Amino acid sequence: MFLSIFDVFKIGVGPSSSHTMGPMVAAARFLDRLRAAPFSASGLRATLYGSLAFTGKGHATDRAVILGLAGFRPDTFDQEAAEATLAEIHKTRQITPADLPTLKFDPETDLRFDFDAPLPGHANGMTIEALDSQGDVILSEIYYSIGGGFVLTADELAAGTASDEGAPVPFPFKSAAEMLEMARSSGLSIAQMKERNEVARSGGGAAALKQGSLRIWQVMRDCMDRGLETEGILPGGLNVRRRAPAIRDQLIRDRGLNLAAPHVVNDWIAIYAMAVNEENAAGGQVITAPTNGAAGVVPAVIRYYLDHVPGAAEARVPDFLLTAAAIAGLVKFNASISGAEAGCQAEVGSASAMAAAGLCAVMGGTPEQIENAAEIALEHHLGMTCDPVKGLVQVPCIERNSLGAIKAVSAASLALRGDGTHFVPLDAAIETMRQVGRDMHEKYKETSLGGLAVNVPNC
Repeated sequence: MFLSIFDVFKIGVGPSSSHTMGPMVAAARFLDRLRAAPFSASGLRATLYGSLAFTGKGHATDRAVILGLAGFRPDTFDQEAAEATLAEIHKTRQITPADLPTLKFDPETDLRFDFDAPLPGHANGMTIEALDSQGDVILSEIYYSIGGGFVLTADELAAGTASDEGAPVPFPFKSAAEMLEMARSSGLSIAQMKERNEVARSGGGAAALKQGSLRIWQVMRDCMDRGLETEGILPGGLNVRRRAPAIRDQLIRDRGLNLAAPHVVNDWIAIYAMAVNEENAAGGQVITAPTNGAAGVVPAVIRYYLDHVPGAAEARVPDFLLTAAAIAGLVKFNASISGAEAGCQAEVGSASAMAAAGLCAVMGGTPEQIENAAEIALEHHLGMTCDPVKGLVQVPCIERNSLGAIKAVSAASLALRGDGTHFVPLDAAIETMRQVGRDMHEKYKETSLGGLAVNVPNC
């Protein structure tokens, strides 16, 4: 089992990795198929199912599909060009992707929301079709956005393509128990094992891996800094006000107080996460960690480490990210990182476990303490629903990231106070999360049909 750090932490665009980035990637993949086809199409049509249909408007899935069909991709997204392209498509009812003829596409009729049964493979399913001049389907593909920006066709999902591909790695752990055994037998840390796996798979060398890791952190930090400076109302109709800048200003003013309460550090952690998720909610550039909806947890804990922990060094950030990515791989392949599949326990819960492990690692934790930290954080998110109000990644998502970051710090601290022995293994917590996600009612899994989404005003 292998999941690259650069797959866990991907540069993308808000507000959702599964509902925005994934559909955009799927649409771009369909264009590639169309370019390779021996025939010429006249039009395009897309249909969203399951969670993509129910929360598609709030998650900007409609915009993402249209822009993906126009050739946009999350990692090179240009907001100004995107707005101009969307306006032109709505005006002309046509799309002109690169290296393809002009294709008919009416956003009002050719992008469909199917609120009946979801497709069988995953809650986030969609179909894209190419049409001839008579309106008949000449090419069709089913795509599943499985969380974190990962996309599989129906055939790939059925064949288990997501399980593993590429050159063998020296430490192919598939469970936390295997990870700990390999650490004991090799004498290496989790970050060192993950580093060797990355180098073996990519062939790029340790220096390139470190440089890429620091680039991930730089994009995370830039996103956070924008969020800490930008005020105003978030889009979507809930009129949610950005709060991170105002709270930061209060905290700065209070620094000189002689009687400041120790728990004020939690407010700093909270606004670091809040700043990232306010940027995400506004459609800004973020890093999946492991998803957009949970993008604030890991960078908030890294920022806490760098700005508030004595002796912290930015040179340790790659170890933080490598350790976090190792935990993400365990969760993704043994359970889920998709809120539409398993609720928010799979998103913020996974992110909190990743952040707790990363912090424990850079603060000198043993592999056993790191595994313990991840388990504590994940265990105390079990059962968390995904119930965004109005389908927007704002309420309760933004504050939920803040609390996930605070839990991660607490989990790492508790684990460091022990010797790594504990009652519930991380593997058991991951399996429990999978079972709870399987048994959770669909209305609590990113459909906005239950929970807070129906019990607070939507406008």
